[in-house]
Amino acid sequence: MGAFVISKRFNDEYKFVFTSRKGKVVFTSLSYELKFECEEDVDKLKENIESADFLKFRSSNGKYYFKLMLKGGHLATSRKYTTSLRLQKGIDEIVKYGNVSEILDFSANDFIFED
Repeated sequence: MGAFVISKRFNDEYKFVFTSRKGKVVFTSLSYELKFECEEDVDKLKENIESADFLKFRSSNGKYYFKLMLKGGHLATSRKYTTSLRLQKGIDEIVKYGNVSEILDFSANDFIFED
């Protein structure tokens, strides 16, 4: 199953990504100034995944992507996919596993790495 991963951007704002079972990023959220806003949107998405809308697009270079909309607001944008079938598989994974996916928080700067 996938996971929601909260982290900090280089500009000190927060974001979350949804990673697939294989560890690939499926989509990346918009930026949040405050961490609790980011956490709230993850919770809202998990609770309302069935009512989320996925607007599909094709970029000028022929790649496919979607914008994740929740209650009329733009929440996230997907990575680029080479085919519309792969795009749909990404959407299907979110719908299937989104509400049961764990939340990982990598936004703290206090990680200790040992040799």
